[in-house]
Amino acid sequence: MKEALFYERLKDNTVKCNLCFHGCVLKDGKTGLCLARRNVEGKLIAQTYGKLVAAHLDPIEKKPLYHFHPGEMIFSVAANGCNLACPFCQNAEISRHRTRGRDLTPAELIDAAMAAASKGIAYTYTEPLVWYEYVLDTAKLAHEKGLYNVIVSNGTINPEPLKGLLPYLDAANIDLKGDTEFYNNVVQGDRESTLRTIRMLHDAGVHVEITNLLIPETNDSPEQIDELLSYIEDLDRTIPLHLSRYFPYGSYTAQPTSVKIMLRAYQQAHARLPYVYLGNLVLLEGQNTLCPDCGTLQVKRTGYGVEVDNIKNNHCTNCGRQVDVVL
Repeated sequence: MKEALFYERLKDNTVKCNLCFHGCVLKDGKTGLCLARRNVEGKLIAQTYGKLVAAHLDPIEKKPLYHFHPGEMIFSVAANGCNLACPFCQNAEISRHRTRGRDLTPAELIDAAMAAASKGIAYTYTEPLVWYEYVLDTAKLAHEKGLYNVIVSNGTINPEPLKGLLPYLDAANIDLKGDTEFYNNVVQGDRESTLRTIRMLHDAGVHVEITNLLIPETNDSPEQIDELLSYIEDLDRTIPLHLSRYFPYGSYTAQPTSVKIMLRAYQQAHARLPYVYLGNLVLLEGQNTLCPDCGTLQVKRTGYGVEVDNIKNNHCTNCGRQVDVVL
């Protein structure tokens, strides 16, 4: 059994987990709400360590990451667990339930990724930050082997654990779900944790992209989108923003987000940010990457098909502007 990091022992074999803002206080035998950390006789155990429930070779655009090694495939893995309670989660079967998987050590995962000819590993599908110890151990080894590390995350983690992981992360897509009311009332989260994580990643030089799932009459108002855009502008307006279309799932019964709303949000965002993309939606708009200065097409996307052009030595071949894409 792998002992977890970032916890404190209390009286009577009780422990307090300090990985995220929830601060779960667990009596002996109890598991945290994330499903990943369990009190065993007064010791907090990372019970999902090395237990994979998903492993696939995916286009990196599926994460979605549009400005990080476009067109490459990446070995993508997950364990059970998540520290939010999104009622519309598309992966609830593995994020909110214990399922069977297979055991794989960090070294074995590295071997599997390299055998698949992947240049990196994505920790994704569920919430990788509650799989902290395994992600940390694997990410360290991945860097030693020349592989890059990607997380696709809700960003819910305390500062000290995140600091320990930052040196080994190369890219992240963070789901910034909505305003404070949405976090409190819909997903049982903490918006400030997510905002802080995005800033810490960015300040550490990790490539960051942001996803916002638009849900009708929940987090899709122009005012809510303006708040999101202002945050990105204040941090770095070249951060790519992915506006993703919602479809009903699980216990959440709102109707699918209309194409009209998606286009309105896209136009609102694109008026303020150079890199805005539409997800879960097949349209010509919101797919390609253009040079913000001269409009030259730099990355053309058709589904998961990708063509990179008009870039030389990391600069636009038309106007000379340095590109905001990691190649």
